[in-house]
Amino acid sequence: MNLRDLARAHGEGIDYQTVSFDYERSPDQDAAAPVRHPVVVVGAGPVGMSLAIDLAQQGVRVVLLDNDHKLSVGSRAICFAKRTLEIFDRLGCGDRMVAKGVSWNVGKVFFRNEQIYGFNLLPESGHERPAFINLQQYYAEGYLAERIAELPLIDLRWQHGVTAVRPAADHVELTVDTPEGPYTLEAGYLIACDGSRSPVRQMIGQESHGRVFRDRFLIADVKMHADFPTERWFWFDPPFHPNQSVLLHRQPDDVWRIDFQLGWEADPEEAKRPENVIPLVKALLGPDMPFELEWVSVYTFSCLRMDRFRHGRVIFAGDSAHLVSPFGARGANSGVQDAENLAWKLAAVLRGQAGEALLDSYGTEREYAADENIRNSTRATDFITPKSEVSRLFRDAVLDLAKDHAFARSLVNSGRLSVPATLRDSPLNTPDTEAFEGRMVPGAAATDAPVTVDGRPGWLLRQLQGSRFAALVFDGPDAPQRLAAVREAAQGLTELEVLLVTDGARHLDGVRSLVDTEGLVARRYDARPGTVYLLRPDQHVCARWREPSTESVRAALRRALALH
Repeated sequence: MNLRDLARAHGEGIDYQTVSFDYERSPDQDAAAPVRHPVVVVGAGPVGMSLAIDLAQQGVRVVLLDNDHKLSVGSRAICFAKRTLEIFDRLGCGDRMVAKGVSWNVGKVFFRNEQIYGFNLLPESGHERPAFINLQQYYAEGYLAERIAELPLIDLRWQHGVTAVRPAADHVELTVDTPEGPYTLEAGYLIACDGSRSPVRQMIGQESHGRVFRDRFLIADVKMHADFPTERWFWFDPPFHPNQSVLLHRQPDDVWRIDFQLGWEADPEEAKRPENVIPLVKALLGPDMPFELEWVSVYTFSCLRMDRFRHGRVIFAGDSAHLVSPFGARGANSGVQDAENLAWKLAAVLRGQAGEALLDSYGTEREYAADENIRNSTRATDFITPKSEVSRLFRDAVLDLAKDHAFARSLVNSGRLSVPATLRDSPLNTPDTEAFEGRMVPGAAATDAPVTVDGRPGWLLRQLQGSRFAALVFDGPDAPQRLAAVREAAQGLTELEVLLVTDGARHLDGVRSLVDTEGLVARRYDARPGTVYLLRPDQHVCARWREPSTESVRAALRRALALH
């Protein structure tokens, strides 16, 4: 199969785990001299494909190389967070993922044989997307691949594996191996999204550092008809798997993901044998529940990252740059957020709107986010798998207290679930000079709210899906002057989408208006009449004002493009 065939099928009757892509010869292989491309991305997983789509939507040609010819097998990364779904919306495949995925907001924690508490990750209404969906990774990759087939600026080459990387001052030279032999090409920038064992990382002599935990978990994808609610269930020391931990998630197609803690001494190959997995599943489900094993794997906890994500014209994203333990769903989600952070910056540099300092900010921001994820993942792992008797006694005491005491629940850690990093200290932010309340500080990812556009109900983030900076101008007596000042600030510097947030009482000619249907936009952004928010192309707040001027907005735009 090739991408065009996959796109035409559009998921109809496709088992994405069995799709095999054809090797196709590239014209680059017949060129007299190495062909140079502005961007080459290595690794066609969720991160590499998301990055390629984002760049293509911003007018950048991308070569995407993968040494394999298949999508992933088994559930692997299944929990896609609200922020990641909002990114997928902008990439053109969020609706399909949410339609197929299993949406959930509620989790429950059990200790031994009783529930000690539950939690809701999205208790407030007024958001288009749920806190999480569960969706097998092969579906996510399949939908991304079908989106790539719609974008002529992406050249996805299966069975083209990078075997050598030679960085130079103004490009990177690659040796690419194929079934027909090797060839050489050049990249203005090389983005490595080639996984935790990253061959590219090794080829340039870099390493990841951190901690490998002495414990193993077994993943079992189980197909069954069960009436369990669509919730995340986590057990500490359950009677059906004593002295260990277990996690249960519903997935599409009547497939359930079960993670069993095994301990460090377990033999991974022996543990994966059906005769050893089936008794574990039966102990959880009971002897009379019919099921089939669909996929089994064993993994080891690791929390690692490279010292720096950018090495000249070679840049790392996703698991190639950082690796976290799976509890908390921080791996794929943080990788897709890496891609979003990098795409607009790389596009701005290639368009000549910004210099290399903007790419340096990718490292600054995403290394900070990786440290936050690793910190949370390490704490979760230490709580889930205590390595001393004192640690276990402390954990069990906390769990005992959590049933009746709210303070103890904040200490329970079954995997603090992924949220987008608030990049408070980013060099691209303009600090507040006026008082604001709430979470929409410079560096925060914009939050959603319902709006009405041209008389039709919609969502705020759907109006911010271009590749440009955006300004939210909240209506007031001097709104026309504010709009004019904001527009003037961007002239000759960058494209800027200006949106008027109004209660519907008036509309201004030539201005796209968003009616704040329920007042939630103003409430969540702590907005008063005349307030202005400046948002980056990746929907992160970079500045806000009560009394903006042309000069202050222009200075903030220059700062956000690393031109100050």
